[in-house]
Amino acid sequence: MNLNQLKLCIVIVLSFIMLMSKAQKPNIICILTDDLGYGDLSCQGGEDILTPNIDNIANQGILFKQFYANCPVCSPSRASLLTGKYPDLVGVPGVVRQNEDNCWGYLSEDAVLLPELLRKEGYHTGIIGKWHLGYEAPNTPNARGFDYFKGFLGDMMDDYWTHLRGGVNWMRYNDSVITPKGHATDIFTNWAIEYLSLRKEDEKPFFLCLAYNAPHFPIQPPEEYLKKVQSREKGISIERAKNVALIEHLDFSVGRLMSYLESSGLIENTLVFFTSDNGGSLAYSQSNGKLRGGKQQMFEGGIKVPAMAMWKNKIKPGTVASNVSILMDLFPTFYEVAVGEVPGEIDGVSILGDLLGTLPKKENRYLFWVRREGGIYGGQAYYGARYGNYKILQNSAYEPFQFYDIKSDECEQHELQDTNDKHYKMLRKALQRHISLSGQVPWQKKRPRQ
Repeated sequence: MNLNQLKLCIVIVLSFIMLMSKAQKPNIICILTDDLGYGDLSCQGGEDILTPNIDNIANQGILFKQFYANCPVCSPSRASLLTGKYPDLVGVPGVVRQNEDNCWGYLSEDAVLLPELLRKEGYHTGIIGKWHLGYEAPNTPNARGFDYFKGFLGDMMDDYWTHLRGGVNWMRYNDSVITPKGHATDIFTNWAIEYLSLRKEDEKPFFLCLAYNAPHFPIQPPEEYLKKVQSREKGISIERAKNVALIEHLDFSVGRLMSYLESSGLIENTLVFFTSDNGGSLAYSQSNGKLRGGKQQMFEGGIKVPAMAMWKNKIKPGTVASNVSILMDLFPTFYEVAVGEVPGEIDGVSILGDLLGTLPKKENRYLFWVRREGGIYGGQAYYGARYGNYKILQNSAYEPFQFYDIKSDECEQHELQDTNDKHYKMLRKALQRHISLSGQVPWQKKRPRQ
């Protein structure tokens, strides 16, 4: 064999190794919606809403019955998803806003984000849509591990067509200001498909976080969707009709994404996970089904969220998971899918066993929820905690804790009165330890005192 033949053999072998490596590393897509209520999908019992494309993810894979957000509002849940830790342990106990006087979180510069780790493992990392964890470096997507960002830095849009927040344009392509035209849900879907088309030709596996603003208020569906809902659902209120239409438009967009995965062949090696950052807002006619409460509250309606996943030839279609899981569990799950092991020093627990159908019996663990806010909340934090079937909660720092047995009283209608109960005492003590630990983590960027 001459030198040229040897070189050719080496190239062929290396190419084969790279192809095998890619084949063995799955792509991962996390679709994160904003304020999607537990009862606002037809597969979750919604009777006035049609969501066939989102339902199909559950039908072709797994539906989670006890999946929770890490907070009843946006930023903390997003921080937990991307760090695998409780939000107040990474500096985000509340909403990150552009107005520093009303900003209740600053993502810790010491926190390690999932895209940073996956990038080291050969993944291309992208985020499309809502970021909501900072407005300038070092807390922008590109500075925190994402190779590709096309989306909205801010908290909420004042209008789905103008995309402004308080008159400011937070739309970015990486670090460049952009001014796209159209409804935000359509725009983000177009960008996600564009991203996937680029990845299809790449040798790297990818991790994509597709974070829609929908169905967060203002409730602004395209007119044709509103007319369709009003025509179909006789007697529906205009407020509810708008919300149903906005979600059905979101469902159509998810269907577009899934259709592209099918036609491109990417579906053969891609895990798709769908969920929400918190419960639906009752003030905007969103539904959390039979659950009590909604967004901003520690009742089940504020923190229990829809969750489902599909992974062809890996997740058995029609699987139902009853284990208690939480948004920060996706960090170790996605890492284990990509790398084959679980990272250390995080609070989340991998749910890969649920996905693959082994469904091991999980040990009970303490779970905590926090939200810090201004206005009527006075800048103070309020909390929820759960262990096993028992849960304590408050919806304001100014009220005492309520105590429930969630297994027998999922709708939280019968408050337990015995504060000497051992479960109550254990929860209060564990929460106190958590609050003490979180006190070591600053949640504000250092700035001169006014």
